[in-house]
Amino acid sequence: MKIEYLDSTIAKKAFVNAANKLDKNKEVVNELNVFPVPDGDTGTNMSLTMQSAIKHIRNNNANTIDEIAKAASSGSLMGARGNSGVILSQLLRGFSKGLRGKEKIDVPILANAFKHATETAYKAVMKPIEGTILTVARESSEKAEELIGKEEDIISFLEQVILAGEDALRRTPEMLDVLKKAGVVDAGGKGLIYILKGALEAISGKIVELSNEEFEKKEIQIHEAHDNDTEIKFGYCTEFIIKKTDIEPNEFRNYISKYGDSMLVVGSDEMIKVHIHTNNPGEVLEEALKNGELIDIKIDNMRYQHENRVVSGKDKEMKKYSFIAISMGEGIKNVFEDLNVDHVITGGQTMNPSTEDILSAIDKVDGENIIILPNNSNIILAANQAKELSERNIEVLPTKTIPQGISALLVFDEEIGLNDNLENMKEIINNVKTGQVTYAVRDTNINDKEIKKDDIMGISDGDIKTVGKDIDQVTIDLLKEMVTEDNDIISLFYGEEIDEDKANNLAEKLQTEFNGVDIETIYGGQPLYYYLVSVE
Repeated sequence: MKIEYLDSTIAKKAFVNAANKLDKNKEVVNELNVFPVPDGDTGTNMSLTMQSAIKHIRNNNANTIDEIAKAASSGSLMGARGNSGVILSQLLRGFSKGLRGKEKIDVPILANAFKHATETAYKAVMKPIEGTILTVARESSEKAEELIGKEEDIISFLEQVILAGEDALRRTPEMLDVLKKAGVVDAGGKGLIYILKGALEAISGKIVELSNEEFEKKEIQIHEAHDNDTEIKFGYCTEFIIKKTDIEPNEFRNYISKYGDSMLVVGSDEMIKVHIHTNNPGEVLEEALKNGELIDIKIDNMRYQHENRVVSGKDKEMKKYSFIAISMGEGIKNVFEDLNVDHVITGGQTMNPSTEDILSAIDKVDGENIIILPNNSNIILAANQAKELSERNIEVLPTKTIPQGISALLVFDEEIGLNDNLENMKEIINNVKTGQVTYAVRDTNINDKEIKKDDIMGISDGDIKTVGKDIDQVTIDLLKEMVTEDNDIISLFYGEEIDEDKANNLAEKLQTEFNGVDIETIYGGQPLYYYLVSVE
């Protein structure tokens, strides 16, 4: 069967099938984690990002190729989770640009879309690293360009593009030593191959179906740590989406700025999401109607809500600083709240919050300056993407671990300026050493360490330092690798599988081992990790 053109019906099926193919194989991608730890989430993050794209296609009744591509772009942008999801959203954003205004798709148009996708993704990453999803995307797009004028059949074209992508994927361990040592290929690149294969199968007439149960996912929870009610100047919280609009978010934001405050106006090529506190929601909606069709309209009377809310004490004044932190574990959440974090987004190793989750948290805090603590290297890109989409004054402190986030908050001083605080916080996080104690999910051999499934591992500085069978002994051995004569405090955050007595017993052993160093135990309640350790 030879296919020279794709219409919008097939294009939509290709997007949906691509998402379904990835979802069916997300655990395969998750298992390509470099370390054999139980938090492999690349497949999950990419799948949820694709599902957000498909949800936008369906919710916006996208029917033309242009509408479908734009909806996929905006949906993935808002739903992007983790570094892999953010890069995928940028690939879809560039792909959408290549299909702009097209009524049907042939090989040259498709090749051009692949080129735009790769260029956009590379530009979005500050320091692109070869041997990742970027390499697979680039070599696939290069093959696509090479086939212009040589191949007219889209099925044959995609087959050859995928072969080029798979060849690049096979070579990723040659480009990244960490992959070679772990004996795996790049997980993000593998996810991209599943997406391309899913699209090809749809075009060829093979559809991957998902049950309703497979579409279910855990919801990211946003915890408000404090009630920040102030005198309500604008009484109606107004939210809506403008569809099929040509106006830019910044331009529309300027139009409605006179109607209220607490504005959040974000979007992409085919839709804009708007939030504003106003006394005249009707006038805001009339302004919006001039620029497109409105959906998902929601208006809440905040004065009524305020009057009916039970609040102890007086309302608080507008804060100069607000903090948003991402963490997992009830105990760790409580620690952040005790350190005056305004919102804690429950997320981390196994469930990275999306760009939209972080934007929602930004929208709910009132601080003049907002500081986001990602506390995970895989969340920093999404946090920065949320910063770029918001008009608020936001700083993303690049905390990669929970102990870094906590230490940064401990040195924060509201009496000094923002820049001085950021400098102090960045200095302290560079001096915090973090360790993790967890279990192996597969057999492997890394850095001459033979690891068996269910072995206990001590990890620090991106390296597996110790391996054994006993949790306490592995933790002690890990800290021996971490503690120097310059350190004077060890903090043990014990997880949901460790009780207080066990943690205190380990602390006694550590006190004997590290004489003169203060040992503190803190309930973290984190999943997957028996202990998070901090050395300062």
